[in-house]
Amino acid sequence: MPKSLFRSPLFRATALVSAIAMIPAATAGFAAVDSQTFRELDVFMDVFQRVRADYVDKVDDKKLIKGAIDGMLASLDPHSSYLDASDFDNMRTQTDGNYGGLGLTVSMEDGAVKVIAPSEDTPAYRAGIKAGDYITHLNGTLLYGGTLDEAVGQMRGKPGTTVKLTIVRPGRDKPFDVTLTREIIELKPVKWEVKDGVGYININSFSKNTGADVRAALMGIDKALGHRPIGYVVDLRSNPGGL
Repeated sequence: MPKSLFRSPLFRATALVSAIAMIPAATAGFAAVDSQTFRELDVFMDVFQRVRADYVDKVDDKKLIKGAIDGMLASLDPHSSYLDASDFDNMRTQTDGNYGGLGLTVSMEDGAVKVIAPSEDTPAYRAGIKAGDYITHLNGTLLYGGTLDEAVGQMRGKPGTTVKLTIVRPGRDKPFDVTLTREIIELKPVKWEVKDGVGYININSFSKNTGADVRAALMGIDKALGHRPIGYVVDLRSNPGGL
């Protein structure tokens, strides 16, 4: 094509008109997508309003909306979740590596508080609380049916104060009580030792310090032996996850 054609006013005008003509088509495509999304949101709002108006019991709007958000993220994969301000603060407390409490990682299972794992060298660990135990009462108050945040909030507190836990352990006939004294929990996510020329590294949780602690463990093992070990064993048992 001759270069002079590109410079001609007619060519430039035609190109401009063509580009402008494409804008409505693209906009219409986006509008169609948005329109479909808005129709789906209309369905959501219809259901939301119907539940508010006709459900047999009075419902809490925030609880309904959070449930909808949780359901949306759960449909993506098992690892996506929404953290409100309270949940985020709890996560930061865990991942920053220290807090006042008992040293327990817990979850909510069918309305009951279940122990995922006690952190080593903490009040809960020294008292013999085990993964799989259920905490049914705190200071005689039933926990069943409450929220996990409420349970965690009651277990944490000022160092030196005590709290009585009622424990149900699978395989044991009767519940039993354990009274623990709260401490400042400084999480030590990594421990190591050397056995028969092999370096053993136990990672009991993941926090912001775990990577640096693992590197320190590797150097500590090498220094203890005076050379590299035969191999390494990384122990993740009872690790509930984390950052």
